[in-house]
Amino acid sequence: MTGAAGRMQYGRSLLTDNDIYLFNEGSHFRLYEKLGAHSVDADGQPGTHFAVWAPNAEHVSVVGDFNCWDPSAHPLRPRDSSGIWEGFCAGMSNGGLYKYHIRSRHKGYTVDKTDPLAFHCEIPPKTASVVWNLDYTWGDRDWMSRRGKVNSLGQPLSIYEVHLGSWRRVPEDGFRSLSYREMAPLLADYVCELGFTHVEFLPVMEHPFFASWGYQILGYFAASRRYGTPQDLMYLIDYLHQRGIGVILDWVPSHFPTDEAGLAYFDGTHLYEHADRRLGFHPDWKSYIFNYGRNEVRSFLISSALFWLDRYHADGLRVDAVASMLYLDYSRKLGEWVPNPQGGRENLDAITFLRRLNEEVYRSFPDVQTIAEESTAWPMVSRPTYLGGLGFGLKWDMGWMHDTLEYMGRESIHRKYHHNLLTFRMLYGFSENFILPLSHDEVVHGKGSLLRKMSGDEWQKFANLRALFGYMYGMSGKKLLFMGDEFAQWSEWNHDASIDWHLLDQERHARMKTWVARLNEVYRTVPALHELDCEPSGFEWVSGDDVEQSVVAFLRKNRGASDIVLVVCNLTPVPRHGYRLGVPRGGEWSALLNSDAAEFGGSGFGNGPAVMAARQTWHGRPFSFELTLPPLATVFLRSRSGG
Repeated sequence: MTGAAGRMQYGRSLLTDNDIYLFNEGSHFRLYEKLGAHSVDADGQPGTHFAVWAPNAEHVSVVGDFNCWDPSAHPLRPRDSSGIWEGFCAGMSNGGLYKYHIRSRHKGYTVDKTDPLAFHCEIPPKTASVVWNLDYTWGDRDWMSRRGKVNSLGQPLSIYEVHLGSWRRVPEDGFRSLSYREMAPLLADYVCELGFTHVEFLPVMEHPFFASWGYQILGYFAASRRYGTPQDLMYLIDYLHQRGIGVILDWVPSHFPTDEAGLAYFDGTHLYEHADRRLGFHPDWKSYIFNYGRNEVRSFLISSALFWLDRYHADGLRVDAVASMLYLDYSRKLGEWVPNPQGGRENLDAITFLRRLNEEVYRSFPDVQTIAEESTAWPMVSRPTYLGGLGFGLKWDMGWMHDTLEYMGRESIHRKYHHNLLTFRMLYGFSENFILPLSHDEVVHGKGSLLRKMSGDEWQKFANLRALFGYMYGMSGKKLLFMGDEFAQWSEWNHDASIDWHLLDQERHARMKTWVARLNEVYRTVPALHELDCEPSGFEWVSGDDVEQSVVAFLRKNRGASDIVLVVCNLTPVPRHGYRLGVPRGGEWSALLNSDAAEFGGSGFGNGPAVMAARQTWHGRPFSFELTLPPLATVFLRSRSGG
C-alpha cells in the first residue's frame, strides 16, 4: 500500500438491495463479488470497499497498517437490518493489511478478525487479511472449451494427488517448499511423463496449522500465502491446463478451526457454527461444525465453492469428510448428539445444503465434477437430486480401498480365506460413480507406505504392489494415486519433507514408476478400460470363485463391446501353468499388460505377444484358451472385433 488512506465514506456500495435479500435468504452464491475488500474507483476516487457480516456487533471498524490499527479511525456502518457492515475507504490500495475490529452487543466482547472473504492473507502464524485484486490473463482457452468432454464419466480419469508443501523441496534453500510458479513446469512435466489426466491438490486455501495439510481452513476465499500470491496459483493451474492436465481442488465445508482470528465466535455469538456443542463441535478434529441451517452460512459456503471454479478455473472439487456432515451422531456416543426433528440421526440441514451445493455447481459449471469423500453406505451420493440423490458427480470408494489393502496385506497362503475382500465390491460397484482411491490418508499416522503394507519379502512386496496397481487399473472406476506411491516409497508420507525422489536411482523403484506410466497410458488409450467405468455393462466376471488358487478374472468392455479386455490376477507367488479361461469370442487375444514383465521389475513369466481362443466352452462361454499366470501378477489381454 502506498500513501495514507482517507476517511471512511458511506455513500458508495457494491451491495444492492437484491444482494441483501438473496444473502439473507441463503441464495446469494457470488458473495465474493460483494463482501470482503474490493478495490474500486468511486467517482474518480480510488479506494477500497469493505463489507462484512456481523449481525450481533454494535461496532465494526477496519483496522490495519494504513491507520496504525486504530479501532476508532475507520468505522463501518450497518446496512439496514441485514447484519452487514460496510464502508468505502478512499486511498486504501492493493496490498494493504487489514482486519475487522468487532465489538459485540453481548458481554462487551471485542476481537480483531480476519476477513472471511479475503482473497489474500499474511503468511501464518500471522493472520491479517490483505487487500488484493484477482486480475489475471488466462491462457487456457483451449482447455476450457473442451474440458466438458475431458471430465465426463465416459473418459479416463486418472488422478495424481499432491500436497503442495511436500511434493518437492529445495535442498539448496533450507529444504523449503516450492512456490506455485516453481512447481508449475516441474509438476506438469512429471504428470505428463506418468500419464495422469488430472492432479488433485490437498487444500490450497489458507490454513493456520501447516500439519493439518490444509484441512483446517481459515480463508475460504484465499489461496495459501505459503507458496505465493493468488496470481501465482492461477499461473500453476493455467500452466497445467495448457499441458492438458485437469486440476481438482480439495474443499472442506465440514468444519473449521477454532482460532480466534477466524470464523469462530465471529461477532461474539456462534455465527457460523452451532451454539450447542453437540451440534457445533467436532470431537475428532477439535473444530467447529458449520450451521447448515442458517441461510447466510449456506450463501457463504456455496459462494466459496463457486469462487474456486470461477476465479481459479478449477475443474472439480473434492468435498472432504461428507459422512461427518450427514450424520448427527458421527464419532459421538449416545447422549452426545441431538436427533433431528423426526428423531433420526441424519443431519437434514446438511443434506439440503449438499444438494443445493451440487445443483448450483452444475448449473453454473456443467463441465466440472464434484467428488464426495463419503465413507459410509449413504445411498445415492452420486445420483441427481431430482432422483433423491445428493447430486455429486463421483464418490470415493472407501470400501474398495479398505478391503483391497487388507487383502494385499495378508500372507499369500492365507488369502484364500479372504477371497471375498476382492469380490464383494462388485455387489455394489455400480451403485455410485466411483473413484478407486489410494490416497494420502492411507500412508500416514503409522499406517505405513503402500509398499510396506504388502505382504512377503522385498521381491514379493514389489510384485504385490505391481499386481495391486494392475488390479486397480483393470477394475471398474476412476483412479487416484497419492504422490510417492508411483515409485513405491518405503517410508510413509511426511508433510515436513519431500517425497523420496532419491529412490528413483534404484532399479526396482524406477521400474515401478515405469509400470504406473504404462498403466496410465493403457487406461487412457483403451476404450474398454474407461468408457463404461461407471456402468454395469462395462464389467463381467469370468472367474470370481477360484478361492483355492487366489485367482480372479474379469472382462472390461466398451460400449458395443467392440473392444474387450480380459484382466487376470494371480495373487500367490506360485506360477499357474495351463490355466484355462472362458472368453466371449474366438481368435487372437493380444498381450496388453503384464506386471511380471522384466521391464517393470518382474520375473519375466508370460504368454508371448498373443494367445488364440478356440471353440471350447469354459466358464459358460463358447471360447477359451490356456494361460501361464505369472506369480503375484496382473495380466491384461485384449480382443477387438475385426482384428
